[in-house]
Amino acid sequence: MQSTLSTAIPLSLYIHFPWCIQKCPYCDFNSHAVKNALPEIDYIDTLLWDLAADLQQFQEEPRMLQSIFMGGGTPSLFSAQQIQRLLSGVEHLIPFVDDMEITLEANPGTFESDKFADYRAIGINRLSIGIQSFNDEHLKRLGRVHTSEEAVQAITGARQAGFDNFNLDLMFGLPESSERDSLRDVQQAIKLQPSHISLYQLTLEPNTYFHKYPPILPSDEVIFNEQLACQKLLAEHGYQQYEISAYAQKGKQCKHNINYWSFGDYLGIGAGAHGKITRSLPDDIVRTLKPKQPEQYLQRSKGDRLVQLVTESDLPLEFVMNHLRLKQGFILETYTQRTGLSVQSLQPALSDCLEQRLLLEHQQHYRCSEKGWHFLDSILENFLGTDITDA
Repeated sequence: MQSTLSTAIPLSLYIHFPWCIQKCPYCDFNSHAVKNALPEIDYIDTLLWDLAADLQQFQEEPRMLQSIFMGGGTPSLFSAQQIQRLLSGVEHLIPFVDDMEITLEANPGTFESDKFADYRAIGINRLSIGIQSFNDEHLKRLGRVHTSEEAVQAITGARQAGFDNFNLDLMFGLPESSERDSLRDVQQAIKLQPSHISLYQLTLEPNTYFHKYPPILPSDEVIFNEQLACQKLLAEHGYQQYEISAYAQKGKQCKHNINYWSFGDYLGIGAGAHGKITRSLPDDIVRTLKPKQPEQYLQRSKGDRLVQLVTESDLPLEFVMNHLRLKQGFILETYTQRTGLSVQSLQPALSDCLEQRLLLEHQQHYRCSEKGWHFLDSILENFLGTDITDA
């Protein structure tokens, strides 16, 4: 199976940048407030060392890279010059497909948005801009370092820099917010004509300031109604939901995220980065994890790099858990291609979900019903401990 992986399973690259201007109270990502000068040169050198080590360990046969996503943290704190050096080094190590999608996450502060033209000039063709809200009071409560006016200016600047493909991150269910507030945020976003909008519910994640000191959030009923109203507004303006939190204009879905949720392969480099790599099917699919603390990561110790085998018994749940986040669902042929298992290993759980009307099926294409879309956890429970002995 190894010789066919380059065509059967797409490969992407995630690059993590762990620094921010300050840590937001709701954020549970691996991010650290900048205290001193960024170690730009050393970090880029370490990223390239990390990628070379991964390729040496996991890639016996050359595979084309389908997409790159630079996330964080705040990657846009890094200069275009160093990002260019990184991208050139990556391409030297692994070839790019012709229609490569290269995304950079950015915040709308002036310090970052002034670099947008330089980022576009070095080949970055997609931005993901962390707006969260266009309401200044809500931005303050969320610990954001930009204002609504700066957000609008950054989006305008991105378009002027030549970006016709960019995402805006928005949140709903915010402290002291209403359905009207969320609709206003979505309306403002639509007015600015991004190609993609990510709409997330604020959740109080463990190990965050908001989890330790929880703000008062709207009721579950209010939040659910907010979500439905915002989804309706987005659909009316041509933003089709293709993933739980992702809405895109026609043809503008994020290729990197689709590969991730389709159980494709992705290398993960950077402090705290995760990866998933298939070497052979079904018995050699691994997940990787890099040291979380930037100081430890910069030491470049191969002994700190964790590799965990995805067991065959975990594959059905892992596959379904990813794929059913996508509105399109999956076809059984893809299950076999990505896991190496027989479709029979899914059948008992699929039958149960169809009987419960959580899934819909047409010509071996499975997707969530409207009921199942809102009760995804109930679907996944059916795939826990799937028996693959007869698969």
